[in-house]
Amino acid sequence: MAGEHWSSLPAHLAQPARARSAARRREWRPSWFCGEVKMTGSNEFKLNQPPEDGISSVKFSPNTSQFLLVSSWDTSVRLYDVPANSLRLKYQHSGAVLDCAFYDPTHAWSGGLDNQLKMHDLNTDQENLVGTHDAPIRCVEYCPEVNVMVTGSWDQTVKLWDPRTPCNAGTFSQPEKVYTLSVSGDRLIVGTAGRRVLVWDLRNMGYVQQRRESSLKYQTRCIRAFPNKQGYVLSSIEGRVAVEYLDPSPEVQKKKYAFKCHRLKENNIEHIYPVNAISFHNVHNTFATGGSDGFVNIWDPFNKKRLCQFHRYPTSIASLAFSNDGTTLAIASSYMYEMDDTEHPEDGIFIRQVTDAETKPKGCLCDIYTKGMAAGCWEPERAGPARAAGSLSADCHISSALG
Repeated sequence: MAGEHWSSLPAHLAQPARARSAARRREWRPSWFCGEVKMTGSNEFKLNQPPEDGISSVKFSPNTSQFLLVSSWDTSVRLYDVPANSLRLKYQHSGAVLDCAFYDPTHAWSGGLDNQLKMHDLNTDQENLVGTHDAPIRCVEYCPEVNVMVTGSWDQTVKLWDPRTPCNAGTFSQPEKVYTLSVSGDRLIVGTAGRRVLVWDLRNMGYVQQRRESSLKYQTRCIRAFPNKQGYVLSSIEGRVAVEYLDPSPEVQKKKYAFKCHRLKENNIEHIYPVNAISFHNVHNTFATGGSDGFVNIWDPFNKKRLCQFHRYPTSIASLAFSNDGTTLAIASSYMYEMDDTEHPEDGIFIRQVTDAETKPKGCLCDIYTKGMAAGCWEPERAGPARAAGSLSADCHISSALG
């Protein structure tokens, strides 16, 4: 399957519908799904009452690891009490929900194939239709620095929303359909079709601050900003991840690099899987990636090492979320219709308690690296593939060669 990739979303996917259809979901379908696995270990459990269709997004509450927000292709948004392993609340859209986000601990925002942006009060169970896009809403994020909600759509726009009113605070054209976005302080990083990346200043949206082309050769799947606000990580459908920096100066840009991951060799054939999900550890500035190979990896971007790899999950990893304190990782294992509408493992959400041994850079003080990056003085290794701690498989190849 090496070399097989996926094109832009077919036009018929823009029409909201509740029924399952492999054709409706083909844009986001990777190449393979994984077989059943046996879940082991007391540090992990599976949430009860999972969504009845594909899971599109998982997000922890900003202040606690107790509550998890989950959006799904079954048209629902669900709120889970994680320690109690119980479903606390559920509300509906009229089409598949592609993303969700907390505004504060008591308000959830969500959007999807029905083109509608909803705000839901989690205390009163009351909802408000805030506004709409002209096509499905792919991304929903909150920027606390500017106190604004941000949505990205397949209608080739980004919209800002004042959560206090709530109302639309501006509409901004993008060159292509928005596939992913991430906020970094007061900056917004948008990934679109055509491998384009745009950096906006949320305090002055009158112009695009930076226009970039992805350093990876194939379609962008996910972008997430570093907690230290110095850069971002970008993944593609071709089993690669790029570490990028926002400072456009040549001396900083030369530090960017990319690496191969989520690739498996079977019978001397390399199978290449999309990297669907990225989530940063807010304390250590390390990050997790999840791929259609069913694996979750934790990466140390400072030393260019893989810190650990979890066991293989039943099917593709569709979404990941670290809790704000970094103690918990939510893992959405969800079939992404890579082999069309065929029998597949049940979609599920796994909650894993993670440790510093799994998430903290080895042999260093991570705050020194973080400050070094902020000062522009961090120099990455450039001597061939790095060797991560523990047992590594053949998919861990990290180099400075982009693309």
